[in-house]
Amino acid sequence: MDCTNNKTDQLQIIYGDVTLGVHGEDFHYIFSYQTGGLESLVIGGKEWLYRTPKPTCWRATTDNDRGNRFSQNSGMWFGSDMFLFCSNVLVTIDGKDIEKPIAPLNNAFSEREVASTVKVTFTYKTITVPTTEIDVSYEVNGTGRIQVKVHYYGKLGLPELPVFGMRFVMPTKATGFTYEGLSGETYPDRMSGGVPGVYTVEGLPVTRYMVPQDCNVHMKTKWLEVNRNTTQNNADKSKDTFTLRFSAVDKEFAFSCIPYTAEELENATHHEELPLPRRTVVSILGAVRGVGGINSWGAEVEKEYHISAEKDIEYTFEISKG
Repeated sequence: MDCTNNKTDQLQIIYGDVTLGVHGEDFHYIFSYQTGGLESLVIGGKEWLYRTPKPTCWRATTDNDRGNRFSQNSGMWFGSDMFLFCSNVLVTIDGKDIEKPIAPLNNAFSEREVASTVKVTFTYKTITVPTTEIDVSYEVNGTGRIQVKVHYYGKLGLPELPVFGMRFVMPTKATGFTYEGLSGETYPDRMSGGVPGVYTVEGLPVTRYMVPQDCNVHMKTKWLEVNRNTTQNNADKSKDTFTLRFSAVDKEFAFSCIPYTAEELENATHHEELPLPRRTVVSILGAVRGVGGINSWGAEVEKEYHISAEKDIEYTFEISKG
């Protein structure tokens, strides 16, 4: 069957040697068994990924983290954030699990394979002691909407997490973003001043703390739209804005949208040491540790705002064209 005869209902599947391509009307996604995740996310001819998205287990150290030595106590999560690795991939076509279709098994498929839904689940292992696992599944339907389910498996003996979520690095700087949630920069223990509403932020602001640190987190978010007008395609001369949308499913998420990864912020002690902003780093977060600051940025964060690494964390969101 030729999927072009029914574009809205059917996905065309391309079984590559080390990748799985999923194609539909105006979108094309590539899942990589080598890099361990979603390698390409093209909608309307625009690429949205610069790096394969991976779970993130670290936020840049805050002033209060330094004061209470949280980073020393939980520093193994920094290493895991850097070196998390994919240990398994499961491909599910129309609800049925299939053997991972790498070469030479992929030669059994034709160039006209179609399906109504495609789900790819990546299992990651941390490099913590003890180690644990994280499952991330991407389920694509005929409209191109991707439902992302993220499940962290708690393990006894692990230190507390500073944050948990998914990090998306985009190829160019966003012109800004719009979201429905709380106003301003908010954290679990800094939400009382946040006013619910729809807000538009121009550019990718980085809070000018004396020492660069985690910033611009927004709690209780229903949806986020990231806007760009440039690509890395030299043949693309258009300056029209294009948009990617992240939507909460079962519960609201937190997010940050800045030009730096946590590791880049961590490596700078002054703002002039940060690299030139070239990318967009979006973190869609299922759990965020509080910032504390009760006693001159040294007191421990109140108990209800800690994240136990010994308990499971699970959340779901969707990716679609804005």
